[in-house]
Amino acid sequence: MDLNGLPDLFVSFLSYKLNIQGCSPLTVKEYLIDLRCFFRHVISEREKIPEKSADIMKVTPEFADSVTVDEVYKYLLYLAAATQKKPTTRSRKLSTIRAFYKFHTAKSHMLKNNPAIDVDPPKKQQKLPIVMTFEEARALLSSFDKSDLCYRRNYVIVLIFLNCGIRLSELVGLNISDIDSNLERFTVHGKGGKDRALYFNSACREALLEYLLVRQQIGTLHGHAIKDSDALFLSTNGKRISPKTVQWMVKRQFELCGLGNRGYSVHKLRHTAATLMYNEGGVDIMMLKEILGHSQLSTTQIYTHVERENMRIALENNPLNEGHGHRSGRQIKRSGAKFKRMDVRDIEKLIMDEYRRIKTEGVFDFGNNKSFNHSV
Repeated sequence: MDLNGLPDLFVSFLSYKLNIQGCSPLTVKEYLIDLRCFFRHVISEREKIPEKSADIMKVTPEFADSVTVDEVYKYLLYLAAATQKKPTTRSRKLSTIRAFYKFHTAKSHMLKNNPAIDVDPPKKQQKLPIVMTFEEARALLSSFDKSDLCYRRNYVIVLIFLNCGIRLSELVGLNISDIDSNLERFTVHGKGGKDRALYFNSACREALLEYLLVRQQIGTLHGHAIKDSDALFLSTNGKRISPKTVQWMVKRQFELCGLGNRGYSVHKLRHTAATLMYNEGGVDIMMLKEILGHSQLSTTQIYTHVERENMRIALENNPLNEGHGHRSGRQIKRSGAKFKRMDVRDIEKLIMDEYRRIKTEGVFDFGNNKSFNHSV
């Protein structure tokens, strides 16, 4: 990674991350972008100039030491108000600033002041991942045009996403040398330079073999020589396929199968794979953590959201739930986690239908209920 033309404070910090902590070049590049954005903002605010005109070479030890807590908070406010950055993005940028100052105050001792040490991170909104249903996943896989030469490449890419749950960067970084001779075990180069071993199932192996038969033909389609002979997935220009090409291809397939308005993306395929493995495949949470390459178990636990429906079913079938769902013969069965997404109108209709049923069957009389009148 080229660190020329950067302030000494940047170079020493980024070198430490790259060479000592073993961060990947992509991660180090993100650190650089975050630091450059922060200090450009501070310079532009102080000198009343556009951020693009701010010279980061002004970030000397004296300048960095002069940054205040107030300027850090103003930067976070700027990210939220002016650039509409999400809480997760703002938290990551704050973490970069913290790491930068912690390194220079505790290790390099080039700085004395750490203005970010007591700055609270933005509260993150805990959102459940958007996942496809099993039927939608099948529809997506059935939407490919088999007459297209790139069909076998595009098909196996989506199949690997849905079966293995790997990240976009991990897929485009796959090499032929990462796969064993039986097309079973393969090495994934994950975030932070962490490798993990995964396995292709029979569907992936079959589709991958079919793609490898035409890989050379796809790579030389436009008359270019193959430039990266070890890259598993090639573009038609002979280069390793780019993340943007994969994103464009997947978006087009969603549109072709009528799912273009659902907010689905490449990363949603990873969410779908994880949810299906946990709820349908019987994979436990610790194994799922290893498959997905998560560092923290808390990151993986978000995929237990569909299993909460089974918790509701178990509570509904409690023997003490007599006179309601259990004794009236309305025992609920596991639905295989194939749930229909509902909007507000669906929920209102469901509530009213349930209310009418209860009133009709007399299972629960809202007007004459005495169970709440008992003292506890």
